[in-house]
Amino acid sequence: MVHISNSLTSFLNFLTLFISIPIIGIALWLHYQTASDCEQTLLWPIIITGLFLMVVALLGLVESCCNASCFLWTYLFVMFVMIVGLFCITVFSIVVANKGVGEAVSGKGYKEYKLGDYSNWLQNRVGDFQSWRRIKSCLIDARVCGGLQLLVFQNSNDLYSPALSSIQSGCCKPPLSCGYKQVNATTWKVPKSGPNSNDADCKTWSNDQNILCFDCSSCKAGVLANIKVQWRKIAIFNVCLLVFLIATYSIGCCALRNSCKDDQYLRYN
Repeated sequence: MVHISNSLTSFLNFLTLFISIPIIGIALWLHYQTASDCEQTLLWPIIITGLFLMVVALLGLVESCCNASCFLWTYLFVMFVMIVGLFCITVFSIVVANKGVGEAVSGKGYKEYKLGDYSNWLQNRVGDFQSWRRIKSCLIDARVCGGLQLLVFQNSNDLYSPALSSIQSGCCKPPLSCGYKQVNATTWKVPKSGPNSNDADCKTWSNDQNILCFDCSSCKAGVLANIKVQWRKIAIFNVCLLVFLIATYSIGCCALRNSCKDDQYLRYN
């Protein structure tokens, strides 16, 4: 019974190594297959997490094979650092992404988003000119507004009846408050009297397919709304990973205690 924790730790390390290999492999494959620089950049955190898991698992397996307490100490230290780091990242992502929600438009299948509804930290991430230029380039390359023609019906009142994504809502059309008349999926006509609102996004909008509302605050807000959804998914994954790592760490501590008891027994006998 004394060495059950040691055997269980070895099994969990094998499981961790088994999990880390496909994570790294799939992330690397996607990294070299995706055409967008933004998509490639977003994969790096996944690759780093997979590598960290692999290092932790290998340290644990080496300790199991060599039965060296120094490897076990290193294994537990690295895992502790990973748990603390993952916990901080998870809490930070939940706190930062907790603020901000889209406003449902009555009779339409989409929401409208305002940049000021999000945390200052998130606003600063898209407020920087260089950062936003890269994000905008990715949105244009991905043709996020290219599929809107499929959502248009003959009756103008039914335009965009299906739900738009947050990015499509913010970047592919002017804000509803502008009062522009829709001609087709991405073409809008400005009333002779001008926009109904003083919102700067009304003047920023252009029917040019490479401009549209990609420089609008509503577009930045739509991007943040999409990031918020992704962060929630990552937070759920991180919580599950934390539970697994904490359980493994606890069993590893038991293995260390057993190892110390064995060393004491051999020393005095």
